[in-house]
Amino acid sequence: MPGSSSGPGRRPARVAFLGGVGEVGRNMACIELEDRLLILDAGLSFPHAEMPGIDLVLPDFEYVRQNMDRVEAVALTHGHEDHIGSVPYLLREFERPLPIYGTAFTLALLEGKLEEHQVRDRAEFHTVVPGGAASVGPFSMRFMRVTHSIPDGV
Repeated sequence: MPGSSSGPGRRPARVAFLGGVGEVGRNMACIELEDRLLILDAGLSFPHAEMPGIDLVLPDFEYVRQNMDRVEAVALTHGHEDHIGSVPYLLREFERPLPIYGTAFTLALLEGKLEEHQVRDRAEFHTVVPGGAASVGPFSMRFMRVTHSIPDGV
């Protein structure tokens, strides 16, 4: 995985982007720490005109499929489709419920999608607030408010 960093007193972390680089949409990254994975966003994009018959475009889940037992949770930054749209498809890959961290507004937008796709039971929602923090496995997360075109971006 590219994007490795370490320093004195720090644990090495690696980051891999599974979508959203060099394109608009499909935002998804895996952060690896102490042999555990945290998924950051899971968005989709819509097809270009030269993609007839394609309804939507998902990130490449292959790395997640190969490491499902190492995935701790999903953390969502905000409720736009390019950041939450592929969560229902991602949850279908798992045989266990997956913890999902997000603000109340983001999780409310996601909940309808999960119910529509009949995978709501595969998600354990954890509501966070801007300025708040959460921990899962070796990951410590701090949720900082950001200005964006949708409420509750962190």
